Order: sequence, then structure tokens, then C-alpha cells
Amino acid sequence: MQNSWETVSSERHFANAHLEVVTDQVRTPASSLPRTWTIVHRKSAVIIAPMTASGKIVLIHQERIPIRTAIWEMPSGQIDGPHETVEQVALRELSEEAGYQLARIGELISLGHYFTSPGFTNERGYFFLARPVHKCTEISAGDEGESILDCREFSVAEIRRMIAQNEICDANTLSIWARLSARGLLK
Repeated sequence: MQNSWETVSSERHFANAHLEVVTDQVRTPASSLPRTWTIVHRKSAVIIAPMTASGKIVLIHQERIPIRTAIWEMPSGQIDGPHETVEQVALRELSEEAGYQLARIGELISLGHYFTSPGFTNERGYFFLARPVHKCTEISAGDEGESILDCREFSVAEIRRMIAQNEICDANTLSIWARLSARGLLK
């Protein structure tokens, strides 16, 4: 058995600014025979749980073309440049997508990371709780590639109901909600 992962070969099929599709032959620590796997490489992302001073959570209602519907979700976004920190991206997305900002006395709490779908992509999402937040005084121009229809504050009970009734069904929001719940950060 080997001590590390070894990429024996890699064939690129497609790449653009958002993703790259490759087929790798990889020797794993558990097997000396290479395994072939098609992988989608994506930039890492941040997912932010914005919490108001009253304990409400801010969600955005966004059209998602791949699933042909609009869904309620936590603000999130990809890390675009090598010089951006995950904290900077979290605060940028909070402002751009939700129109909220961290209060002067607020805190941005790192909640770790997760892998969005490790069976086919290496994309990693970094979780943050931003509290307390309030509406921005200036409206952000936002990202022209997004279609955010609404932004609202929900109580913890309302979001629990929405999750239970499958009204919230995206992996980012469900995953950060699980982390917030496991850490006892929801009132």
C-alpha cells in the first residue's frame, strides 16, 4: 500500500472560466492499480449565513437555470482570484447578493468547509456565520450573471419548516444549516 495519491495520467476534455472536466487515472493509498475517474474541477466557494440582531436569517430567492426554477438559499459565491481571502469573498457576497453588511460590532465566524459533491467534483464550500448584519446603506450593483428575485429575513422556525417541507432543497443551504444546528448557533 502506498502512502499518497498519485495521478498517473490526466486528459482534459473541456474548460472555461467556471469549470474544467478531466479524466484522471489515479493510484490511491489503498490500491496499487490505477482507477479511472472523470472529475469536474471548480473554484472553491463561500456560503454565508447572515443573522440579524433579532436572530433572523437572511435568504435570497434566486433563479437557477440548471434546475429551471427559483429557490430560497443562503448567499454564496465562488472565490475568483488568488489574492482574495475567503473572508473577503464572504463579505462581498453578503453585500452583492443579499444587500446586507456586517454591523460595526459584528463578527464573521468561520464554520469550516465541506465538499459539495465529492463523487464528481473537487469543489469545496467554506461556511461563515455573519452576525449581526443589517441592510446596506448603498445598493450593490451585484453580478450580472445572477438573477436574484427577492431577499428576506426568516425566523429559525420558518426555515426549519421550509426545510421539512422541501421548500429549501439546495446542498449549500442544507449543509450550512446542519453545521449551524450542530454548533448550537440557532436560537
